[in-house]
Amino acid sequence: MYNTKKFTHWITGGLLVLAGSAAQADVLIYTASLSGGAEAVANASTGFGTATVTINTTAHSMLVDVMFDALMGLTSAAHIHCCTASPNTGTVGVATPLPNFPGFPTGVTGGVYRQTFDLTQAISWNNGFIIAKGGTPAAAESALLAALEGDTAYLNIHTDLFLSGEIRGFLTRDLPEPGVLSLLGLGLGGLLAWRRG
Repeated sequence: MYNTKKFTHWITGGLLVLAGSAAQADVLIYTASLSGGAEAVANASTGFGTATVTINTTAHSMLVDVMFDALMGLTSAAHIHCCTASPNTGTVGVATPLPNFPGFPTGVTGGVYRQTFDLTQAISWNNGFIIAKGGTPAAAESALLAALEGDTAYLNIHTDLFLSGEIRGFLTRDLPEPGVLSLLGLGLGGLLAWRRG
C-alpha cells in the first residue's frame, strides 16, 4: 500500500514545478493557414499550407515551421512581413532575413521548412526592419511580438508566377481550447477532493 499523503505532495509539487517552468519560459505559439485567397491581391492558386511560429521570450528564439504544397509557381522566397496598419489586412515590408528565410526550399511547388532563429542576432532580421523599429534586434523583437499579438504580421511564400506572393496567412495566437482549461480545472478539483478524502 502506498502513502497517499506522499503521493499528494508529489503531485502537488509536480504541478508547481510545471507552473514555475511555464512562468520562466514564456512560449508563445502563432499559426496561419496559407492560401492564395488570403494574399493582398487574392489569386486562384491551388497552393495551400500551414505555418507555425513559436517564440520563446526567455531564450529570445523563434522556431518557424512551414508546410506547403500544390503551388502553381516555383518557390522563390518566403518570409514574415510586419506590421500592417490594421489586423488581418494590408501589405507591409519584410521583418525576417532577405531575400529569403535561410534554407527555405526554392524552385519547388511543395515542401517543408523548419528553422530556429536567435532573435538577439541581427542576422535573424531584415536590417531595414531593425532600423525602422528602433535600431536593435531587441527593439525588432518587441515590435514583432506586438504585431503578432495584434494580428498584424503575416507569413507568405513567393513564386515565379506570383512575385508579390502566391500564398499567405496572418499569424494569430494559438490559445488553449476552453475545454482543455475546463478539464485541467476538473482534474485539479478532483485531486483536491481526493486529497481531503
